[in-house]
Amino acid sequence: MLIGVIADDFTGGSDVANTLAKGIDGEGGLRTAQYPGVPTGPAAPDIDAGVVSLKSRSNPVEDAVRESLEALKWLLDQGCKQIVFKYCSTFDSTPEGNIGPVADALAAKLGARGVVVCPAFPTTGRTVYQGHLFVHDMLLSESGMQNHPLTPMTDPDLRRFLRLQTEHAVGHLPLSTVLAGSEQVRAALQGAEEHYAVTDAVSDEDLLTLGEALEGAALVTGGSGITLGLPRNFIRSGQAKANLPSAEGIQGPEAILAGSCSGATRGQLAEHQKSHPTYAIDVPGFMNGRVTMDDLLEFIAENTGNAPLVHSSGTPDEVKAIQGKFGREAVAEKLDALFADTARALVQRGYRRIVVAGGETSGAVAQAVAGELGSPAMRIGAEIDPGVPVLTLGEDQPISLALKSGNFGAPDFFTKALRIMEGRT
Repeated sequence: MLIGVIADDFTGGSDVANTLAKGIDGEGGLRTAQYPGVPTGPAAPDIDAGVVSLKSRSNPVEDAVRESLEALKWLLDQGCKQIVFKYCSTFDSTPEGNIGPVADALAAKLGARGVVVCPAFPTTGRTVYQGHLFVHDMLLSESGMQNHPLTPMTDPDLRRFLRLQTEHAVGHLPLSTVLAGSEQVRAALQGAEEHYAVTDAVSDEDLLTLGEALEGAALVTGGSGITLGLPRNFIRSGQAKANLPSAEGIQGPEAILAGSCSGATRGQLAEHQKSHPTYAIDVPGFMNGRVTMDDLLEFIAENTGNAPLVHSSGTPDEVKAIQGKFGREAVAEKLDALFADTARALVQRGYRRIVVAGGETSGAVAQAVAGELGSPAMRIGAEIDPGVPVLTLGEDQPISLALKSGNFGAPDFFTKALRIMEGRT
């Protein structure tokens, strides 16, 4: 294994695995596998890039650091020459959050300085300029992320925000240096007095420049975009052969589970329900025991073949009201468990294609399905939309998963995902 990635949630893991597997158009990427949690055994010998997906984004800091260091040890044991700490392209965290402490711990173990901090993903509208994070043409704090139920992002200045989470100095690598080329970037990082460098990037070309400059860097941090140019370094040096992911084409019953409350997911739900059955979970009823997993399974069974969708999504005001009544963590934990139990039951009943929306929901579902199959490695298949690939688990009766971050995907994502899972374009 050449590149090892520690992802702080499961949709982010799929996102970066997709980027590494796809590589640069016309060149190809690396043979990539995604693992739900830290594996207990060695990776397959033909894997070039391994992505360990944790559920550490919203965990207590101590737990996030411990799990990340466990993942680091496993990846180093597999022979990884470069480590990537992958967090969300919207820098999902809190002032007391985990990005800084995890980066500090990884950097200390690897002896890394001048570490790049770059969540940019221009393909999906995330750019960094003057050290500030933008979503399309809006600052992060005005993009809707300020209403996130778990990690509300109210400050777009990544330098200022990261300084709240680390004792190390945080500097800035401006766009002018990136545009000057990879040698200038490399020199700036090597000569930086600060421990971290929030790095501007507004295009894929900027990311490719950074990728070239980061050849040999022990630690890289950012969104999936920062890995765009990394496979090229290993392919050009002859350490890996270019590879292209392909669709396996899995037939069988289908279900869609949506736990995201993002504006993008709500729009996708509205589009889906125009021509497909949807079931809105009565969250207060569920918290009070009136709604159970059997209600969800019954709805899915009655509508199998017509892309049935079950969701717990709501507007920011609706979510705040429910959290105020039952507690934010209690609602999140119980809903994650509900979706995980439902996914496990679906696999037991022969469902082969499961689409999931929402980072926390995806993590719960992925762990449940992997545990049911006893197969920790997920193969990376065809891309559905930017940042979202088809994942395949198991051998004799494989299961196809699509794990979508709340803000990702086109309006018709759900039906498109089920179609591509079958091997149809």
